[in-house]
Amino acid sequence: MILAALSCIQAGFETDPRPKLMALLSEFVSNERVAIVFALTVWCFAIVSSIAALSWAWRFYAEMMRADEGTPLMQEIAASVRQGADAYLRQQFKWVAIVFVIVAMLLVFAAVGLKVQSIFAAPAFLTGGLFSGLCGWFGMKTATRASNRTAAGAMRSLNDGLQIAFRSGAVMGLTVVGMGLLYICIWFGILYWGIPMVAGAENEMSLQQISVTMLTFGMGASAQALFARVGGGIFTKAADVGADLVGKVEQSLKEDSPRNPATIADNVGDNVGDVAGMGADLYESYCGSILAASALGVAAFRGTDLLPEGGDTTTAQLQAMLLPIAIAAVGILLSIVGIYAVKTGEELSQKSLLQSLARGINLAAILVSIASIAITWVMMPAMPETTFFGFIPGVAMSILVGLVAGWSIGLWTERVTSDEYATTQNLAKQAETGPATIIIGGVADGMLSTWVPVVIVCAAMLMAFGFASGGNFGDANRFSIGLYGVGIAAVGMLSTLGITLATDAYGPIADNAGGNASMAELDDYVRDRTDALDSLGNTTAATGKGFAIGSAALTALALLAAYMESVRDGFQRWGDEYAISQNLSDGDFAITPTLSLTRADGGNEVFLIMPAAAGSSDTAPATRVAVADATLHDFSTYYDTTLMNPRVLVGVFLGVMSTFVFCAMTMKSVGRAAQGMVIEVRRQFLENPGILDGSAKPDYERPVAISTLAAQREMILPSMLGLLMPIVVGLLLGVGGVIGMLTGSLTSGFCLAVFMANSGGAWDNAKKYIEAGHHGGKNSDAHKAAVVGDTVGDPFKDTSGPSLNILIKLMSMVSVVVAGLVVRYSLVAIGWF
Repeated sequence: MILAALSCIQAGFETDPRPKLMALLSEFVSNERVAIVFALTVWCFAIVSSIAALSWAWRFYAEMMRADEGTPLMQEIAASVRQGADAYLRQQFKWVAIVFVIVAMLLVFAAVGLKVQSIFAAPAFLTGGLFSGLCGWFGMKTATRASNRTAAGAMRSLNDGLQIAFRSGAVMGLTVVGMGLLYICIWFGILYWGIPMVAGAENEMSLQQISVTMLTFGMGASAQALFARVGGGIFTKAADVGADLVGKVEQSLKEDSPRNPATIADNVGDNVGDVAGMGADLYESYCGSILAASALGVAAFRGTDLLPEGGDTTTAQLQAMLLPIAIAAVGILLSIVGIYAVKTGEELSQKSLLQSLARGINLAAILVSIASIAITWVMMPAMPETTFFGFIPGVAMSILVGLVAGWSIGLWTERVTSDEYATTQNLAKQAETGPATIIIGGVADGMLSTWVPVVIVCAAMLMAFGFASGGNFGDANRFSIGLYGVGIAAVGMLSTLGITLATDAYGPIADNAGGNASMAELDDYVRDRTDALDSLGNTTAATGKGFAIGSAALTALALLAAYMESVRDGFQRWGDEYAISQNLSDGDFAITPTLSLTRADGGNEVFLIMPAAAGSSDTAPATRVAVADATLHDFSTYYDTTLMNPRVLVGVFLGVMSTFVFCAMTMKSVGRAAQGMVIEVRRQFLENPGILDGSAKPDYERPVAISTLAAQREMILPSMLGLLMPIVVGLLLGVGGVIGMLTGSLTSGFCLAVFMANSGGAWDNAKKYIEAGHHGGKNSDAHKAAVVGDTVGDPFKDTSGPSLNILIKLMSMVSVVVAGLVVRYSLVAIGWF
């Protein structure tokens, strides 16, 4: 009935080339103001959605704070964890602030001294990192206060424990989407309305300049995310490995035993790594997907080829730029609806608990799917060649593809990591023959698990491209709209992030609740309930990592395409600066043998001097192509971005190498930090034997201090790899080398991240499966072997694996920001290579 009604309404707009919403607005305001009113309408809606997300986040936080805090001992344990987490985060922010100030100064020099980028790049970079850090801080603040309350809730009922933990996780999810969308709206308002109002209409920025400038914000978010993920991952896994190897394997202590000196550090690590780190990670993906899709939308409608007769390119560009923001805004509101659908009974099985979470996620996804069709139909200009079933826009189908792809990756990750399924159960059985066999089996299972996510992402890319372009894969005029479809698919995948991140942040909260219950020595039935919640949290954390990796792949691909828009902006800035520095009058001028400038009436138009074979599909027979009108095919031809170009091929190899070197750096960092932790725990047991019989209290603060110092020291080098690699490759190999590097890092990083995350998740749940009473249960030889496997998997799933998806996005973001520098000052550009 709804579809029939939409089809009838569509008939009334068949002759109007404008988006339906803009056609309606023209009935009330003059045509000159339609675009402004339209942009203001969408912008205000997004602002309201952002505020709603933050309001509900505060509401859930207040509800959690009103819950019972448990016994005095439970409160004391939680306070120790909270103090350790706060101390770590303060130290991390100090180091990150130093790096950010240095990078901001370099960005100012690039903008003011070299004239290769916008003056807004530095403040956008700084504020992007600031908002990302605020999300992580508030999420961790919530998590450290929710653990003892979750354990206290589990004393009453399983559902009470689940509700407190899940809604505390929802604080993280809603804070990320609310802060991210609000910040994007603030910057759009400043650049679109603020600059003309303050500096005059003559200084108004084009939509292309606005979209490229806003991408700089993503670099700040990416850099902060990598520091948070790497530093937090090193902290948590150093503590975890030390606690498990000495406590469980050597001394046969139970999980989260109060007699283990590293227990508090282990619980602190869950918060700084899996809450603050994951929040910053998905904040970056969320904002990056919106910004990349917006930039690709502006590029897609640069010409009138896709529009009906009478269509306006600026109007269409504005529509395509604002559509990702509108989809994100609707996703926020519907995620809140899904959060209220999560509840459970008293059945302790993981299957029952998974179903309760799936109920909320699936409801939000279905509602967003329906809303996306309606919003896209209303907002986008009519393009009959890309319409399905008579009224569904192809771009809307691309959004649905992203949603389905995200859901599918999460489902597959659950199947290969949850102990409800054969893969993990068979892995647990291999522990009966020792650590070697379970480690071999886990590595093999992780490698094998990559094929489904790869196929899903590849299919999603092709389908999103095909739906948006009307199936015209070979049409150069539709290539840009196809890439826009891929970008909007990433937005669709992340549109329900408010609830999907809630399920992920729930994991460490439930884990800490179990630790709190164990250290406070609560009754067995409470520990059984927290164990059930913890086991569910392990699966949701693994599913969340799979979701984060999949979304990173689509976002990175969109950023790879958006990189060319930054290259375009770099050429235009080069031409403007050349005209000013040379004090040129009107006429034609050669900037380089392959770049020329035409100046007329004070305006500058930059032209690419194409190779002899250029333009066979879309620019023939011209030998000069205006940068403002150049297609992605033109830029690809100009830079010869085929694999036959040795610069591109070398870039691919360097990109692949960077992911493996990054993993090696982070794994070695965890190993060195864990070694110090093991030595400290052994020292305490040796010097104070009363710790083991409970007559003496361990020194919990010393392991926290060791992990904090090690994490701060070890996070710098891997993080700098992500920041410096694109700059070095760009200056040496030019734009072609950067494209090769981004391609290599995306493909290898995606597969490597899936492998490591799934191997680690399977090892963890195999250990839990044995602890539940299978294959000899706790303290058996199989259990000790599984603990070793889990220890190997800890840096896989919580440090190197999840950090990889940030690395590939950070390298893309840095490439986008320094594109103007590479265009003008690379060895290729100056003719030395």
